[in-house]
This record gives sequence, structure tokens and C-alpha cells, in this order.
Amino acid sequence: MPDFDPSVPHIARVYDYWLGGKDNFAADRELGEWTIQAYPNVVFSVRANRAFLARAVRFLARDEGIRQFLDIGTGIPSADNTHEVAQRFAPSSRIVYVDNDPIVLSHAKALLTSAPEGVCAYIDADMRDPDAIVAEAAKTLDFSKPVAVMFVAVLQYAGDDDEVRRIVNHLMAACVPGSYLVISHPANDIDPEQVAELTRRFNESAGEKMTRRDHSGVTRFFDGFDLVEPGVTKTAKWRPDSEIEAATPAALWAGVARKP
Repeated sequence: MPDFDPSVPHIARVYDYWLGGKDNFAADRELGEWTIQAYPNVVFSVRANRAFLARAVRFLARDEGIRQFLDIGTGIPSADNTHEVAQRFAPSSRIVYVDNDPIVLSHAKALLTSAPEGVCAYIDADMRDPDAIVAEAAKTLDFSKPVAVMFVAVLQYAGDDDEVRRIVNHLMAACVPGSYLVISHPANDIDPEQVAELTRRFNESAGEKMTRRDHSGVTRFFDGFDLVEPGVTKTAKWRPDSEIEAATPAALWAGVARKP
């Protein structure tokens, strides 16, 4: 287990702070506040991202009959985690959560409890090692049946565009046609000056470095897949439940696509 230093901000704990959670330390709160000063709407934005996750999983489980989910970058559990939404509509759903942070995984194992009819499993792996993820996930998921692979606000930490495409395409290559790809990604072309300052402050202090991308850059990660309506949009505008939800400030692009 790597050395644990609570004086160094951690993205999962900063995100938890932005969401109003309690699983964070002083360093995380300080960075959280410093970035909020740069971009006050970051709090609304991360909440819009969580709401997108819930709507996307609901769409897949309720409307598309997906019963298997591979969630890359678990994060510290919040409300409406992937398995909770999926099993609300299909209690037999099987979910594999992946993270490479032992503290995040310990939170997940303690708090993410499957419905008795379904399964939750946890993999300690880096998204940059998709072979290891597939090998471990195959112990829980049946890759001869459709799987929804979810990258919700994690690919900004993966590296350059080529590395992101390698990760996405490698994992999706393990999935049969009829599987789905879910991506949300921080934008650099929404409120650009403010988010540029937020990113500068974040990258100056946090261990993981963030790369924001524009709409076309995020859309290219779906190349080869069939985007469902409404395509790649702001998270808050992806099949919102109300006009109020659609109007939520959200500096992330998001989309859901089917593997043909």
C-alpha cells in the first residue's frame, strides 16, 4: 500500500468535498476552496456530473436492458452510485468498480453493498492497464454479453489523446456488439478563462494532473461507436429530467454510445 499523506490533496477527496461529503482532509478542503474561488460553478458542475451518471445508468438498465457495468474510477461513494441506480431497475445487475487508490477502494468496499440478487466487485487497477482490468473483471462479468464501460470524469487524468484512445478502445474491444461506452470529461471550452485558472490551481497542488478538452476532442473518443441522442452535450443537458436540471452550470461534456 502506498504511503498515505493527508497533507497532499487527493482528487477523490477534493471531489468529495465539492460534493459536500465528509471524507476529506484539511489539504483537500483548502484546494477545494482555492479552486472554487477560481471557478465558483465547479460545485454545480460536479453535481451535474453525478446526476448525469445516474441518468445514464438508468437509461442503460431500464431502457436498454444492460445488466453489466464496468465503472472505471470509482471515486469515494456518494449518492446514486452505479450499482444503486442499476439495481433499482434490475436487481440482478452485476457491477465491477475499478480504482487504483486503496483508500477509495476501502470506502467502496465498506459502503457499496450489492442487492442480494446482483453482484458488486472491486478491482485495484490503473485504467492505463486495461489488460489487467479485463482479466479481473472477467471473474465477475460475462464479456460474451453486453457491458457498459463507464469513464465518468476520469479520462482527464489518463494522459494525452493517444493514451486515452488506447485505453477506451482496448477496453471496448473486449466487449461484444450491443455494449455501451459512457464518458463525461471536463471541458476547456465552457467558461474557458475560469476553468483554465481552476485547472492551473489544481495541477499546481494535486498529485494527479488534469487535462481538459474541448467538445470535438471529447467527441473523437466515441469514434467507431454509435452515439445515442442527444450526442455529446453538457452533462446537464444529456436527457435531463427537468428544465431546471438542464440549466445547471456544467463544465463537462458527456455522451453515451453503443458498440455496433
